Parts: sequence; structure tokens; C-alpha cells
Amino acid sequence: ERFGLRFVASPRHADVLLVTGPVTCNMREALERTYNATPDPKWVVAVGDCARNGGVFAGSAACVGGVSAVLTVDLHIPGCPPSPTALLQGLLALVESVSA
Repeated sequence: ERFGLRFVASPRHADVLLVTGPVTCNMREALERTYNATPDPKWVVAVGDCARNGGVFAGSAACVGGVSAVLTVDLHIPGCPPSPTALLQGLLALVESVSA
């Protein structure tokens, strides 16, 4: 919280939706409902290669792909998995761009 970030479990109290894995066919509707439950203004962050483009699961019959196949993504954080430093730098860049 010292960086201005606070993690909450409810989408109704969130500004940013972190997606940390590929979007499967079974979870697509849940992701869309969670996005719709998040109040405006809201941002979507794809964390890791699986969330960015499906990763090793790309092309699977059970996988829709990355989160960008379902929602508009505001920030992509690369890595498999991304380092804690990369995650923090990405989130701080998002906060700075929003406040500017």
C-alpha cells in the first residue's frame, strides 16, 4: 500500500483487473461478468505470457487465448512468470499514466 496500490478480492471495489493466466472457454463468461462488475474507470492488466497470448496453452481446444481475445487490455506485463520487479514497475507505470 505504500506505493498507492491495494489488492482487494471484490471487483466492486477494484479499479484494475489482473489476469494472470490464459482464458479458458469455461472461464470466459466469469471473466466478462467480473469485468462488468468492476466500476468505471477500470483497467485490465495481462500478467505473464499466458495472459498475454495464451502461452503454452495457445491453440488448445479448451483455451480462448490471452485476455485480449475477450477484453481490451490496458497493460501487458511480459514474462513466464514475470518478476516481482516487473510486476511492480508495470503497475506503477499504470498508476502514473492514470494520474497524469
